[in-house]
Amino acid sequence: RLDRGTSGALLFALSPEVAAVLRVAFDEARVEKTYLAIARGHVPEHVVVDYAIPKAEDSKERVPAVTELRRLGVGEHVSLVECRPRTGRYHQIRRHLAHLRHPLAVDSNYGTGWFNRDVRARTGLERLALHASEIRFVHPTTSVPVRVRAEVPADLRRALEVLGLEAALRDYETAAASATSTG
Repeated sequence: RLDRGTSGALLFALSPEVAAVLRVAFDEARVEKTYLAIARGHVPEHVVVDYAIPKAEDSKERVPAVTELRRLGVGEHVSLVECRPRTGRYHQIRRHLAHLRHPLAVDSNYGTGWFNRDVRARTGLERLALHASEIRFVHPTTSVPVRVRAEVPADLRRALEVLGLEAALRDYETAAASATSTG
């Protein structure tokens, strides 16, 4: 699942049996997900956020949630961040960035009004600044490791350029391509 307004890689099962196997793999954290995000301010260089969040939108029950964040680059009042959720909770990345006081750009639920307006005005981005860049898992029927990468779409790429984060994105993409060719 991706939040509305998030771009990137999705995983679809073509049968109920495979869907059940994949659901277990997600629940047991055997599916690795990597996201790119534009966040307000200068996010710490590397941090693991271990912060329980509400189970659902209107729930008072909190569930454990862990996200690893790595800052890839900084611009004026912004960071490009690689996010690796270790658990798969409702709005987890968005909530964890907000918890650190570095909310996701153009996030009307957890973000900051002035920052969202500024990013929209400067970049034209009208959706969450969140992109599911990669999913890794073991294929449920062949047991072959699978790595699916999704290219950063034009609207987000333009926003990164305007915000001075294009070099950080290029470095990230170069490293990812190198990892693909060597592993």
